[in-house]
Amino acid sequence: MSTTNKVLVTGASGLLGVAAIEKVLSAGWDVVGVSRRKPVLPSDRDFHFLSVDLRDEKAAHAAFERLTDITHIAYTALHEKPELVAGWSSKDQIDTNNAMLRNVVEPIVRNASNFQHISILQGTKIYGVHLHPIPIPARERDAHNDHPNFFFDQETYVREMGAQHGFNYTALRPQLVTGATPGALNVIPAIGVYAAIRREKGEPFGFPGGPSFVWEAADADLVADVMVWAAQSPQAANEAFNITNGDVFEWRNVWPAMAKILGVETGPDMPTSVAAYLKENAYLWDRIVTKYGLRSRSLRELVGQGDQHADFAFAYGVPEGPRAFVSTVKLRQAGFTTTIDTEDAFRNALQSLLDHKLLPPAAT
Repeated sequence: MSTTNKVLVTGASGLLGVAAIEKVLSAGWDVVGVSRRKPVLPSDRDFHFLSVDLRDEKAAHAAFERLTDITHIAYTALHEKPELVAGWSSKDQIDTNNAMLRNVVEPIVRNASNFQHISILQGTKIYGVHLHPIPIPARERDAHNDHPNFFFDQETYVREMGAQHGFNYTALRPQLVTGATPGALNVIPAIGVYAAIRREKGEPFGFPGGPSFVWEAADADLVADVMVWAAQSPQAANEAFNITNGDVFEWRNVWPAMAKILGVETGPDMPTSVAAYLKENAYLWDRIVTKYGLRSRSLRELVGQGDQHADFAFAYGVPEGPRAFVSTVKLRQAGFTTTIDTEDAFRNALQSLLDHKLLPPAAT
């Protein structure tokens, strides 16, 4: 594989940004990571990093105009409001995300002479899953611009810029992304912290969510594999693809496997807001960090907005869970066929957090 490819990964400290950097490095390509803070990779490899707030147009242009040899962008940056779910329909959230993308693409296309491809991230909210029932399974053609959403705006923007400047794009639509990255929009660290606090209090690790429902997920490493594939595959040019691990799951069925990895005892269902529980018991986290010699990291830095996302993902306090299934036939037929068992993906992510001493060990 050529080493002349140089990939700009935005949102470098996020769940998909970290995964993308790892996969790009493993592919033998050069990488420039961009976020406000530099992440520590699970592999501990180093990479070229720029600290840039993409909301700052002048700072972004000043940083990116010098990158004349960028060939690809893996755009994983995302601006979320403090009130996560409510922010999904906010005009301010939409405008900010659109501006951030422009602040990256415009200086790159003006100055990088061999720019070829950008991957952008979407998700099932493009089908309106947060607002109304969606087709089952939702196919890529089912995305209708019937609600305000920056996913539509961003895809239109990269399509038009690509036609004007001679580069291709791929829009990726993963369902419930999970992985090992702390401080991101990721339910896995929140589950780990929830389990640790319950163990510290002598409480069983019961499922805290609402009604039973069947869902799909996409492991961050798998999504990053799709990014590397899309960057070099003619079949991915100017297309959108749904992404899942390849199976379905139900939270209560994977709960025992996660409990075993974390060394906690399961128990009866305990309908609980994970966000509220972690807030109420945050003082215990400092005790757990000291007790087990964990890497010093505040509860919020570890969990990010994953606790709010967990309440949504677990269908806490609502009459039914999201009815969201997406077809991945288009992706398979285009040539990407890798899959992962979702239970394995959850276990692997939790094990990584344990191995890196971000969660307390399963046994003392």
